[in-house]
Amino acid sequence: MLILTAGQVREVLDGAEHQVVEAVSRAYRLHAAGRTVLPHSLFLRFPEQPRDRIIALPAHLGSAGDTGGTGDDEPVAGIKWISSFPGNLDAGLERASAAIILNSMRTGHPEVLLEGSVISARRTAASAALAAATLAPPEPETGVTLIGCGVINFEVLTFLRALLPELAEVTLFDLDTARARSFAERCAARLPGRVTTVERIGDALAAHRLVSVATTAATPYLDASPCPPGTLLLHLSLRDLPPETILSSINIVDDGDHVCRESTSLHLAEQQAGHRDFIADSIGALLTDGRRGRDPGALTVFSPFGLGVLDLAVADLVRHRAQEKGLGTDIPDFR
Repeated sequence: MLILTAGQVREVLDGAEHQVVEAVSRAYRLHAAGRTVLPHSLFLRFPEQPRDRIIALPAHLGSAGDTGGTGDDEPVAGIKWISSFPGNLDAGLERASAAIILNSMRTGHPEVLLEGSVISARRTAASAALAAATLAPPEPETGVTLIGCGVINFEVLTFLRALLPELAEVTLFDLDTARARSFAERCAARLPGRVTTVERIGDALAAHRLVSVATTAATPYLDASPCPPGTLLLHLSLRDLPPETILSSINIVDDGDHVCRESTSLHLAEQQAGHRDFIADSIGALLTDGRRGRDPGALTVFSPFGLGVLDLAVADLVRHRAQEKGLGTDIPDFR
């Protein structure tokens, strides 16, 4: 059993944004081609702690075969076990913590145990940046609005800058103004460009045609009407938009069956409408078909549930890069 800590995972992934995006893109294309096994995520909830949850995401990612892969890729199976305890933030702790196990496809034995929160955050950010690049307008994006100043949106900004180098302006909004200021300082210290913090969420939405929403909201609250026509809203936290907004938008998802569950905004829209016809396409289909761009007169919403195959794809990338670097602790007598 190879064990990789959070620090070792970061060492492997820092500066590897393009490799992570390619791993995520490949996983999406394999999923669209039917080369994955993806049971529904299992949510463990606690009656006395309604905001807290731990989620199990089992998955199998197959080989590329004739789907345009390199031919030297190998299938992988495993599971991510990730907790979300929003109250941790008040105690100075990270909201999410996770572990990922990769199993041998020959024996089924667990082979690798990785700290998973770094992988989870970066595969989410890579997914968002990939959608932004795939659904880019004819003119390059020069600014982005971030709603929610936490770990996920910082990673989103890092990946957006890697894929959309023209981005030069960042507008921030968070209910916690101190958190927003701290986030702005981190952005200024690490990433180039002009960073502005605003006090009204409507001003944030109106500032740019690219918006990333990553909050801990459990119920819809966000009035998207200030968004300019042609806005792409990366709806990463999944529960921010009212059903009416979903029903009037162009919706791109990662998987309709997965995202229409657990009281997400799309789940509520499905319950209200009685169908899923409001889902226009999946990111995997767009990548497979090579389609690009978005409607300049409409609000496009990308709502990725966060598929376990993405975690496996990035975890497998980490495994191989860590082995090349000689990182990790090998425990030969784990079994």
